[in-house]
Amino acid sequence: MVSQNPLFYGGWSIKKFNATVINDIWPETMFFTLVATMVALITKMKIYNLSVNSSLLTVLGTVLGLVISFRTSSAYERYQEGRKMWTNIQIASRNIAQIIWIHVPTDRVDKDKNQLTTVQSIIEKKSMINLVQGFSVSVKHFLRGETGIYYEDLFPLICILPRYASSGSGATAVPPTDADMLPLWAASEDEEHCPLRDAPPPSRSTTRSGTAAVSIASEHKSRSWFGSSRKTTPFDPEKALADVQAHRELKPARNPPPLSFFDFFPFLRIFAVFTKCFSRRSRKGKAQVDAKGRKIKPALAESNVPLEITIYLNNYLAYLLRNGWLQPAFATGMMNNVASLQDTLSNLDRIGSTPLPFAYQAHLRMSLWLYLLLLPFQVVGPLGYLVIPGTAFASFLLLGFLEIGQEIENPFNYDLNDLDLDSFCLAIQRELHEVTAHTTPDPQTFLFSSWNQPFAPADRRSAEELVALQPDYVHTAHPDSEPGMATIRRTLLKNWRDVDRMTREY
Repeated sequence: MVSQNPLFYGGWSIKKFNATVINDIWPETMFFTLVATMVALITKMKIYNLSVNSSLLTVLGTVLGLVISFRTSSAYERYQEGRKMWTNIQIASRNIAQIIWIHVPTDRVDKDKNQLTTVQSIIEKKSMINLVQGFSVSVKHFLRGETGIYYEDLFPLICILPRYASSGSGATAVPPTDADMLPLWAASEDEEHCPLRDAPPPSRSTTRSGTAAVSIASEHKSRSWFGSSRKTTPFDPEKALADVQAHRELKPARNPPPLSFFDFFPFLRIFAVFTKCFSRRSRKGKAQVDAKGRKIKPALAESNVPLEITIYLNNYLAYLLRNGWLQPAFATGMMNNVASLQDTLSNLDRIGSTPLPFAYQAHLRMSLWLYLLLLPFQVVGPLGYLVIPGTAFASFLLLGFLEIGQEIENPFNYDLNDLDLDSFCLAIQRELHEVTAHTTPDPQTFLFSSWNQPFAPADRRSAEELVALQPDYVHTAHPDSEPGMATIRRTLLKNWRDVDRMTREY
């Protein structure tokens, strides 16, 4: 089945128009079209003959076309590689969740002969699977340059992790201070996440439920600088997460830079650059954006949240092995999948933080500008006034491909053509909850039921009827066969012939 064509699906809107590159290239296209208009008028009105020899047109056009094609294809390769890496995260997350949920026993006794209750074991396994879910969410924020853990879709999943290197328990123990705070939390105590006035201290965790939770959450959101800018929509996947009160304001799961006047008139961005250079006003609490409206990645943080999560997953694996609760084969599988998450994180970071060299981009764009600027002079002789639409089309074509390569080079931002990381994370969340909904039943409870017809289409009797015949199984089509395994083999051969005949279209 062919996927739906986004060009014709869902109708046109301002959002879909912004997903094209027209709003980015129309000033340049108009400029080169005006140059072509000037050349055509001056030449055809006999003011001055601006026509020049077009012998270099073919050679330079071919070379420039190949270079632009390479630029676009290399950017699309990074786009596809980013999608493959997210598929790897999805697969590894499913595998780790299945190993934890199915192969880690529920009824267990530790080395000190302490019996863990069923509820404790289920809570432990479900909490670690929530941590696996938090990995994909933290990768999303990491790739978008959003530091820390105080986000509506991330904090409820990993708030259970320890905050301090020392627990501060015991009669003579010293209470933990900021000097004892672990990197995962220390890197989040910055100006990007505003502390709440009436919030519990970081060392204490409180939960809320019911109507009180809703009122507190709405109160925090109403006081928030980012809550007022968010549109109220019925789709709110964060409602599926735990209600946990944080000591800092939680930013929304999706925090794209707002649309500005320069998104529709990009040629005026040069004035925004000058204004930004001469203005030193503080932008505290606002997403930092560049002249093109893209979010600026902050300075390198002290803590890599996805890496910290994989460390805790490896620590949980070591805990299971120390107590003998996981067989070595499944421990190897879990270790390989955690390593796959770490490898994927490194590859995603490589894609997002390794742009095309500036010299290459600048030289390519200047070469294209010179080519389009000189194009009307070379074709005005044979084309006449047709040089005007011809130059407009050439500018639209070449500048469009160049801008597409620029836009999809880093596919993890909030641009409309970037990968939908939020939907990837929500898909992983649904799959992990589907894993934990599995009841791990004994296969004998459903294999030998009346619903199962294992030998169909050759023998359509149910498994319940076949078990009642054992060991004297006889197929009605082979009454002369020896009862038992010999008749079963004949039934399976007939099964193959029937399936081969029924599934071939002549």
